Amino acid sequence: MTVRAKICGLNSAAGVDAAVAGGASHVGFVFYPPSPRAIDAATAAALAGRVPADVVTVGLFVNESDERIAAICAAARIDMVQVHGGETPARVAELKGRFGRPVMRAIPVAGREDIEAAANFLDSADWLLFDAKPPKDMQGALPGGNALSFDWRLIAGRSWPLPWMLSGGLNAGNLKEAVRMTGAGSVDVSSGVEDRPGVKNPDKIRAFLALAKSL
Repeated sequence: MTVRAKICGLNSAAGVDAAVAGGASHVGFVFYPPSPRAIDAATAAALAGRVPADVVTVGLFVNESDERIAAICAAARIDMVQVHGGETPARVAELKGRFGRPVMRAIPVAGREDIEAAANFLDSADWLLFDAKPPKDMQGALPGGNALSFDWRLIAGRSWPLPWMLSGGLNAGNLKEAVRMTGAGSVDVSSGVEDRPGVKNPDKIRAFLALAKSL
């Protein structure tokens, strides 16, 4: 069983094509305006049109309104909704019911108590994504995509009744060790396949996906 990989924060045809050709299981589009990876609904529609049906398209939102999510889902193919803000279990269940799509809840991790908090979402979310929590004093920090990792030992040997992804500071240089330590069967990468924030490198995408397939 190879490790499945989601390439997140895609904003160009070249990046999407590299992700699809490399065998990504999921491709992610960011709809959080402060992010350098953010795109609009029209761009998402064009990019999602390049993605075959067997690859899951994921829309990433942060404390977003129903109205904007509805508008984006109407304009572009969004197979799954990912929430990366302060969304509660009730909000996750509400989104799932309203939009009829599976919901992935990002769990920001700094310590063991954050891992335990994931249990709150087991009845509402369809997927969990464990990402590094940015330090409070980090200037310009985003909810994700900060090229930060958390202590992988916090989830070593753990399992959940939901499918889950490992995220946070992954790249081709540390992916093998991250998977070895955590047992992750699915991983998520954004900054680790970029030349600079918001600029994906197709060669780095291909290298990351080839490595994931080999694990």
